[in-house]
Amino acid sequence: MKTKSPPAVTLTTDFGLRDPWVAAMKGVITAIAPLSPLVDLSHRIAPQAVLEGALFVASAIPCFPAGTVHLVVVDPGVGTDRKPIVAKCGGQYIVCPDNGLLTMLENNLPLEAAHEIKNPKYRLPKCSNTFHGRDIFAPAAAHVALGKKLASFGPAIKKLHQIPIPEAKMDGESQLHGEVIHVDHFGNCITNISEDMLGKHADYRVQVAAQTLSPICHTYADAPPGTPLALFGNTGHLEIAVSMSNAAKSLQIHPGSPVTLYRPESPRSG
Repeated sequence: MKTKSPPAVTLTTDFGLRDPWVAAMKGVITAIAPLSPLVDLSHRIAPQAVLEGALFVASAIPCFPAGTVHLVVVDPGVGTDRKPIVAKCGGQYIVCPDNGLLTMLENNLPLEAAHEIKNPKYRLPKCSNTFHGRDIFAPAAAHVALGKKLASFGPAIKKLHQIPIPEAKMDGESQLHGEVIHVDHFGNCITNISEDMLGKHADYRVQVAAQTLSPICHTYADAPPGTPLALFGNTGHLEIAVSMSNAAKSLQIHPGSPVTLYRPESPRSG
């Protein structure tokens, strides 16, 4: 009879790779679940940037096969009363602090179960106040990969902590006000304006950083090199980009910069 392969354990953190922190977590996981493959997703989430981490996992985790175990540590509240948890969303297992990291993932993969990690069997014997990634989350992820039931980790949690995500708002029927919420590696500025907010209208103009961009493009190559453009990217959200360049630097925009979509026949509000 063919033996079922153990699930992979992925790692996402804001730790970087210069220090031994990621290596230590991998050592703990390997000691407990040596047959589970370890997959690095990213260790370059900006330090303490929970919203950035939430955006990352919401885009990456749904692409994995059901049963994958995801260890996610972006934890500015380490050592406080925020809860360490194991959760299951849409067939995926996530081990992380309950600090809002799953806020956006839950929009796509409904929460099936969540439990606080309180059982000392699934922690290291000695627990640091500043490195729960090694002492709590890594051993818990390994035990999930071994097939331990989530209920064995501790009490159930019915509702996870949510972080406020800026919402785009309609102004009348022809204007939509949003903002940049993330800048990616290429300098593309991703907004909180999703494509389904526009309905069937495709004739919007985009106002950002004293630039008017129109029409909304389909690809980055629709504009000549060095030209600002707007398009809906793979996340389904409006992006501000500069063809073959870095929009954040070229246009001097950043998370929080306002973005307005308007119909040509409508006067823009201040």
